[in-house]
Amino acid sequence: MINEVQLSEMIKEAKASSKERKFKQSLELIMVFKDIDVKKGFSLNETIQLPKQTSSPASVCVMASGDLGLKAKDAKADKVINVDELNKLGSNKRESRKFINNYDFFLAETKLMPTVGKVLGQLLGPRGKMPTPVPFNAPIESFLQIFRSSIRVRVRDSLSMACKIGDVSMEDSELAANAYTVISAVEKKLPSGDKNIKKILVKTTMGKSIKEPVQVK
Repeated sequence: MINEVQLSEMIKEAKASSKERKFKQSLELIMVFKDIDVKKGFSLNETIQLPKQTSSPASVCVMASGDLGLKAKDAKADKVINVDELNKLGSNKRESRKFINNYDFFLAETKLMPTVGKVLGQLLGPRGKMPTPVPFNAPIESFLQIFRSSIRVRVRDSLSMACKIGDVSMEDSELAANAYTVISAVEKKLPSGDKNIKKILVKTTMGKSIKEPVQVK
């Protein structure tokens, strides 16, 4: 499998070959797969915690009431909604879609999971955004810290995937560590591991794709 040194060189080249822009460009990792029959339902929906913090943490919505809801607010969750607000959302599909698209991850108090499934399950499920259950006495701060530094890698009926691993302001080594973490996690989920990886590329938002220096076998 490709190593962090090779990834760091690819990232360095991607940055160097990209023109200066008026906005901070992201660094994207692209993986192309092979020898996988997508018609047999191959899919990935993985939450991967990145080792190096990015400048734009993932947004997290907590569905909880009572003490857990208060703790989530104190922990500065991006949004906290209670059961009444949840049911209200369920009566307006347009608002529900808009709401769901605003957040990267959802956490829900365990006792609210049946309500979440009934009210928003049809919208959250197909988007791969069903909430992670949180017990009422769980350290919500720790949950938020994990998910804020995570990304979702999703593949459906496709032989490729792309995800953001940071931005151009980060050190090459930090971006390489994030990329390597994603590649390692995805490889473990492939039917034949690294044998199913055809190629790996990195690119800035507006830049050209840089291939790995050696063929991944």
